[in-house]
Amino acid sequence: MLLQSGSGSIAVLFTIVFFAFGLSVTAHLAARNVLGDVDPKRALLVGPLPAVVGVVGGAFSLPAALSVPVAILLDAAAIHRAYGQPPRGTALITFIHFVITVLVTVVVVGVAILIASRPT
Repeated sequence: MLLQSGSGSIAVLFTIVFFAFGLSVTAHLAARNVLGDVDPKRALLVGPLPAVVGVVGGAFSLPAALSVPVAILLDAAAIHRAYGQPPRGTALITFIHFVITVLVTVVVVGVAILIASRPT
């Protein structure tokens, strides 16, 4: 059962916070790539929505074909609200955010696999 104990609830909360922070960092990188110098505080508005979708989707074993598009749409809505860009600018920042997030995730997971598989 999901969230059975107090420590489980704290673990889920910290997972969402950590994931949201990571998504905020990659959102800031994407916005800087498109817009130039931007306030990093704006990126903090972008990370939480897709992070919640990712954690909830994983917790309830929702198919990625459902949760990924929902997360991308919410990401685009948050980017539009945070940076006030027209639809084309929002789409470009969202696309770059997606690409940066995938690349960072692949590197982090690869490093974690290498560390976990090291000889003892």
